[in-house]
Amino acid sequence: MLYKFEITAKDKKFMANHNELGKIGEEIAQKFLSDKGYNILDINWTWGKAELDVVAKVAGILVFVEVKTRQNIAFGYPEEAVGRKKEKMIYDAAIEYMDRIGYENEIRFDIISVTMEPKLLVEHFPDAFFPTW
Repeated sequence: MLYKFEITAKDKKFMANHNELGKIGEEIAQKFLSDKGYNILDINWTWGKAELDVVAKVAGILVFVEVKTRQNIAFGYPEEAVGRKKEKMIYDAAIEYMDRIGYENEIRFDIISVTMEPKLLVEHFPDAFFPTW
């Protein structure tokens, strides 16, 4: 199921560089998830070269969220940037995360897509992928 909503931002920082833009997108995604009742456990958790943008829990499910942000869709939709290689990195980091906290229950991999222009758009793709290798 796809959840979609639009936000009218009072203070749009649309001219941010790549890193700033990503950070803004992650903050927007965290607020979105919190507003939906997700309990944020970790942000930007790293293991090796992999990073889990957001680790959250909702309804007893541990959710690993990849956040992708773009200024606009001139070069494609943000969620399209999550390919098989990125999925594998997220999956491997998620396994390590679960090992470290001793978690053995249900998990899910979501993507949150943030597009800044022409107006701020946040799209949530629950269960966006599950690696099968």
